[in-house]
Amino acid sequence: MKKCFFLIVVFSFVLSSCSSTKTVVKKTTKPTTKVDRIVSNALEYKGVRYKFGGTTNRGMDCSGVVYVAFGSENVQLPRISRDMAKRGKKISLSKVKKGDLLFFRTSKSRRSINHVGLVVSHIKGQIRFVHATTSRGVIVSTLSEKYWNKAFVKATTIL
Repeated sequence: MKKCFFLIVVFSFVLSSCSSTKTVVKKTTKPTTKVDRIVSNALEYKGVRYKFGGTTNRGMDCSGVVYVAFGSENVQLPRISRDMAKRGKKISLSKVKKGDLLFFRTSKSRRSINHVGLVVSHIKGQIRFVHATTSRGVIVSTLSEKYWNKAFVKATTIL
């Protein structure tokens, strides 16, 4: 009797394990807010090579990424980072949130702003932003990186 019961349990286990397959469903959620859509649009260009004046998948510059991302949601910004810096409201770094803009002066010979990044996240004091660099194209960096921290000028909120 024990042997028969054991065989039934083992047989049931084998049958049930063979027939059960897990289906992995990849959950894709569309960005819901305007800010989420702007940031998502900018991140789609991640990996695109740098091209001065570029605004397409064939090449982007820093202000091109921001210009196209905001434009995708019908928010018109100037095309040049120096002019973008004149828009919006200046805010402190502690108040920076997703969708805000960070402005930089990356050249000692220039007095004006010449670089812009779009804030992707601000979690526990860590500010991540998407932008385009001449050496690596469109990437995500952190403001805590020495180079960007030193070049930082100001942050603004547009929306």
